[in-house]
Amino acid sequence: VAEGFVSTETSVSSRINGEDGKQWYQRRVRGEFEAGISSNGQTREHLLLAFTLGVREVIIAINKMDTTSPPYSEERYKEIKKEVGAYLKKVGFQVPRVPFVPISGFKGDNIDTLTSNMSWWKGAKVQTGEKGKEKEATVNFLTEALDNVTPPTRHFTKPHRLPLQDLNKIGGIG
Repeated sequence: VAEGFVSTETSVSSRINGEDGKQWYQRRVRGEFEAGISSNGQTREHLLLAFTLGVREVIIAINKMDTTSPPYSEERYKEIKKEVGAYLKKVGFQVPRVPFVPISGFKGDNIDTLTSNMSWWKGAKVQTGEKGKEKEATVNFLTEALDNVTPPTRHFTKPHRLPLQDLNKIGGIG
């Protein structure tokens, strides 16, 4: 699930429920971001729902950097990082563990290699590892951020949690 895609909360919760981590694409174009982060925006709803369902690690990929004015604007990146970071903290996420990566999915900037289009980008410093054994890492691009996600501890002896999306009562049967 990515911000900006139409989906119901039920289907979002069923998809988030089975995930170990969450990759979040945040639109960078003026107006789209503001709509998503507004008090009734999808970005807020999905991040709160993800946290409520137990997701503790997220990656914020700030997309459409090639369409900002001016293109690849560091100021716009900082503006979005500040606002989303404040909301993540309010929800309960550990913001020092959250990488904010500026990308252009259309042009492939900062997806799997550093781009020359954002000379100001020196990577995001994030905490990785288990509590008490944290270390600081620099995340330069999106795939590197994905590689730094800490795998969750599996409890194989506990009951399995299976999300249900819909219950249907079929008339005339049983």
